[in-house]
Amino acid sequence: MTAALAASSLDRRRFLAGGSAMVLAGLAGPARAAPPLLTVAPRILEVKGKAAQVFGLTGPTGRSGVFAAEGDRFAGAVVNGTPDPLIMHWHGQIFAAHDQDRSRPGGGETAPGAADQHDFLLTPGTHWMHSHQMTEQRLLAAPMVAREKDAGDVKDVVVMLHDFAFRSPLEILAELGGSSAHGGHGSHAAAPTPPVVDDHAGHGAAPAPAPADEHAGHGTPARPGMPGMPGMPGMPGMPGMPGMPGMMNHPMPGMPMGMGGMGGMGGMAGVGGMAMVHANDIAYDAHLANDRTLDDPEVVRCERGARVRLRIINGATATAYFIDTGALVAEVVAVDGSPCRSYPNTIFPLAQGQRIDLVVTLPPQGGAFPILAQVEADRMRTGIVLATPGAAVPKIEATAAVAAPHTDLSLDLAIASRTPLAPRRPDRMFHLMLGEEPGYRWTINGAVHGEHQPLEAKVGERIEIMFMNPTMMMHPMHLHGHRFQVVGTRGGRFNGPVRDTVIVPPRTPVMVAVDLDKPGEWFLHCHHLYHMATGMMTELRVT
Repeated sequence: MTAALAASSLDRRRFLAGGSAMVLAGLAGPARAAPPLLTVAPRILEVKGKAAQVFGLTGPTGRSGVFAAEGDRFAGAVVNGTPDPLIMHWHGQIFAAHDQDRSRPGGGETAPGAADQHDFLLTPGTHWMHSHQMTEQRLLAAPMVAREKDAGDVKDVVVMLHDFAFRSPLEILAELGGSSAHGGHGSHAAAPTPPVVDDHAGHGAAPAPAPADEHAGHGTPARPGMPGMPGMPGMPGMPGMPGMPGMMNHPMPGMPMGMGGMGGMGGMAGVGGMAMVHANDIAYDAHLANDRTLDDPEVVRCERGARVRLRIINGATATAYFIDTGALVAEVVAVDGSPCRSYPNTIFPLAQGQRIDLVVTLPPQGGAFPILAQVEADRMRTGIVLATPGAAVPKIEATAAVAAPHTDLSLDLAIASRTPLAPRRPDRMFHLMLGEEPGYRWTINGAVHGEHQPLEAKVGERIEIMFMNPTMMMHPMHLHGHRFQVVGTRGGRFNGPVRDTVIVPPRTPVMVAVDLDKPGEWFLHCHHLYHMATGMMTELRVT
């Protein structure tokens, strides 16, 4: 049954005149007969006292995105009210058929003024929608939440994070020295570089070699090999790969993994000629939580003693954050919309594309409680405030006293899925080497998208994908249309969370397992927009 979709509960900044106008000319009959499910349109947003043109995705009530209930369907017209062709991606919607998502090989575009008709069962949990184009930088993204039947008696608060620049995405790309020629959904006439595949998963497949100088785009020298990662120049193979028994011990949850037992060199420069681990290659003007900075944060009023479920979405294009709940101990109950066993803490890493659901309980005496998102390896931050009635809200500085650490896999090592994959031997294994080449060209197995060789598998198979990252940046790797379980890293195999986007830290192998339940061609890419746009994307073809 199709249920009415309630608007998101976000308290949005006001739209200035003309900011949310719909363009309906040329639509087919059904789109004229009923209000659109969503309209994508330009809007004006004020950031730090300055107006900027961005985009919004609004429902009939004018609210951003979708907040529905488990069992509801996403059914109706999505109107492109922008002056440009549009490619939308329904991030995390595993029940959407292959042809319900434009962000696929050959998916085409929604023309200006046109509409796409959609009808699919919403995937329960905290998900989101965004363009699969450079316009994602212009805030062309919104929540897509279906509240779980077992969510219980909690107040839902959706928090959408963004990195923001007054410069255009193409200006940013030019600053980086890159080109989006290889980052679209087309092809490039170059010889493909095949991924390494082992149809028998664990019987001796070797990964492709790393690029000769994966750091030339940053002007840093090539590095000598490090022991312990297989198939890279100067790197002797590690016993037990890809099954990974006998690997180095896990770091303790909550402690930076760095080099995962290799001397703690993550973030250090000049060791044996190696480049420095770095996180932020773009200087942003602001970081936003629900369209607002800490100069004027959203204040969500809650009753004393209330239980609040924070549904936090990292919609940033190039920034990972650390979520800090301050005085409130938070229980992680889901990641990427998938339930996990409760894990208490106050600081949690959140990469681009990832989501985290945190349950906090306000004290009976009340007060104001900032929920902050601090930029990885930086002091900049944003956030919202939970406050009980009458509580004074203090001024919160937009820069923290000390920089945040680099993201790592400590959270994934600390939490376990409530819906893990059943024990099973994989049918195929793929080794994907993430790399960087001169000219800000980011690669998978030495190829940019358009030069790539797709991964191929069949419905009903389980595949395992090992990501290897010799670059000095973290890559949040996302697979369309599927969830995977994180099952291994340098410390060996473990039963990690079920996700759709995984942190792959520098010099840290990460293994995920995927059960393939539907046919189609599905993108697999880095969720750093500018890494994807310059090539770090391939395809998984399931027949």
